[in-house]
Amino acid sequence: MSPARRCRGMRAAVAASVGLSEVSAGSRSGRLFRPPSPAPAAPGARLLRLPGSGAVQAASPERAGWTEALRAAVAELRAGAVVAVPTDTLYGLACAASCSAALRAVYRLKGRSEAKPLAVCLGRVADVYRYCRVRVPEELLKDLLPGPVTLVMERSEELNKDLNPFTPLVGIRIPDHAFMQDLAQMFEGPLALTSANLSSQASSLNVEEFQDLWPQLSLVIDGGQIGGGQSPECRLGSTVVDLSVPGKFGIIRPGCALESTTAILQQKYGLLPSHASYL
Repeated sequence: MSPARRCRGMRAAVAASVGLSEVSAGSRSGRLFRPPSPAPAAPGARLLRLPGSGAVQAASPERAGWTEALRAAVAELRAGAVVAVPTDTLYGLACAASCSAALRAVYRLKGRSEAKPLAVCLGRVADVYRYCRVRVPEELLKDLLPGPVTLVMERSEELNKDLNPFTPLVGIRIPDHAFMQDLAQMFEGPLALTSANLSSQASSLNVEEFQDLWPQLSLVIDGGQIGGGQSPECRLGSTVVDLSVPGKFGIIRPGCALESTTAILQQKYGLLPSHASYL
């Protein structure tokens, strides 16, 4: 059975099992899940509103809705669907990196060139060693992750060959966002991650800004406004750094954390700047 067909069969069962209601979001194919408790509504759709801080304590009364959203997202991802999620920098589109059909769906709905890579989102630093050949100290990884950076390293054979088949490298993200870390850990596998917008258009800091994509998505998680949202710098995305060459680093995209990242790499670890060619 195809991932798409499994996806259709699982959605209703999952929604019922975790007490979530399905609400139309512009078409039959785009659905938003919300918990039984009331949630703020965006124009034309009901959304699950995660706490604005991006963190929920274990004893918080909001924890139940948080967990239900995680379960729904994991079920959709395992069924081969594409899910919109908040991160520490921008809203993103996530899918299972192991699902080739889902990878193709991400490129198709964004209108993204298949010659451009997707990042891989993980839940903890220890997972990086499974999917990459790491040539930097573990302390360096922990200094930068979780955080608003994408670290590009040589990929391992654990990753799906259909994920960025044109390059031996892969960009690793561990967002500094509690929901994304919980999601990646609960999913128990690598997630492909890219920004939630049409290619060549501005990135999204709230769910309304990519509302045109909702009909093509299976689930939208509303984490509220990301960042200040007032200056262009808020939309720069993560700083992308090539760490595939021992003793050197290359800035592929300056992003929102350029100064702090280069300071750590040069001053603390003595890495030398070099040209990067991942993209």
